[in-house]
Amino acid sequence: MEKLERYLAGQPDKLALNPTLLRREIAYERLKDALQHADLEPGQPLSETRLSTALGISRTPVREALHQLAQEGLVQVIPGRAVTVAAPSVRSIMDVVHMRLLLEPELVRLATDAATETEVEALVDTIERMEIACATGDHLAWSKADTIFHEILGEACPNELLGEIVVQMRNRAHHLANIDSQTNPTRLSACTAEHREIVDHVMMRDGEGAAEAVRQHIGKLRESLFNRLSYG
Repeated sequence: MEKLERYLAGQPDKLALNPTLLRREIAYERLKDALQHADLEPGQPLSETRLSTALGISRTPVREALHQLAQEGLVQVIPGRAVTVAAPSVRSIMDVVHMRLLLEPELVRLATDAATETEVEALVDTIERMEIACATGDHLAWSKADTIFHEILGEACPNELLGEIVVQMRNRAHHLANIDSQTNPTRLSACTAEHREIVDHVMMRDGEGAAEAVRQHIGKLRESLFNRLSYG
């Protein structure tokens, strides 16, 4: 909990930035961000009371946010007992990566054709931030830029349902994918280069090339995760 509390303390107060947001929405957004980027241990217990204090929000919206995050696979709620950081099995993680391999190339193919120039420029800016973060070893900045990268592609996809499903799949394996990159410097560099290749195809409006680049990227992620999870 201490690592999570420190992370939350270091992030901006979204209520101050946007007073119109509901407290449940604030709790959800901040907890989701922390679960994805704070390098928490799978299975780590979470205290509603301590989260409420750290967020400066009452327990009811925190509880509602946790239940929403449980539906998305980021936490596990054990009725009457505890809430923990999700600890998915090796099988479930590989199932998620398989789903990404099936769906994400099509999402990127569609997004490549439909993306506005503003979205393409945002994608270029994001990959440049990922490259800087990789060069400086700033894993948190890299992880956050990676999240934005995929959000841009999801928003550019004209099939909204496909975008929502892919986001859910990414959420379920995002934390472990980050650990894989952070503990393997070679993989982080390679992953950054794979993202650059995707952007290059998007800039050329080469949907099939972008889809194949995504397919290769997720295939390498699957191999790396399998080796890590199977052999430690």
